[in-house]
Amino acid sequence: MVATDRQGHIHDYCARKIIVSTGYYDLPNEMGVPGEDLPKVFHYYREPHPYFDNDVIVVGGKNSAAEAALDLWRHGARVTMVYRGSQIHPNVKYWVRPDVENRIKSGEISAYFNSRVLDIGPDFVVLDTPRGSQRLRNDFVFALTGYHPDYDFLTSVGIELSAEQHRPVLRSRNAREQYSGIYVAGVIVAGSRTSEIFIENGRFHGKQIAAHLREP
Repeated sequence: MVATDRQGHIHDYCARKIIVSTGYYDLPNEMGVPGEDLPKVFHYYREPHPYFDNDVIVVGGKNSAAEAALDLWRHGARVTMVYRGSQIHPNVKYWVRPDVENRIKSGEISAYFNSRVLDIGPDFVVLDTPRGSQRLRNDFVFALTGYHPDYDFLTSVGIELSAEQHRPVLRSRNAREQYSGIYVAGVIVAGSRTSEIFIENGRFHGKQIAAHLREP
């Protein structure tokens, strides 16, 4: 295996066993619209303070988008949500969903449902909405539209993925082993069904792999 460190140095590694536990949130699902590459557009949310008193658009309607919208609003940003669905996604955490829905209902957070971003400019965003094209003043965009793993990397190390859900095809489910010497662990085991694996049950994969490695 060849790896590059933070200084750009290349290292070669040889191993009899490999455990792949990359997670599922490696690469963002891009919107594919003009202006998405502007410095004001982010695919990951970290903290709200730099966006105080700014016009911020949050694209998405699931957990990441709902939580980011609330955090930004509570810290003084003027927040607008844009989501292709007709409402906040029903799988949003049960204590988050009513909070964000109430903020939308009261007008504290603006929301455009059944809508999508068409264009992003230095100080504006153009939306496609049920009421037609809307041009909004904008300072920052958080495109929280989901993520996907690096499939090319996974297949390059010999991991076979199922056609529909991109699940690793396991040789031994109890051991999380795909081929001889290659193991997968964590949320990536579930492929695109990311809600099936989380911290509470994904942590058992390590125990299964360790037990298998101890076998003669």
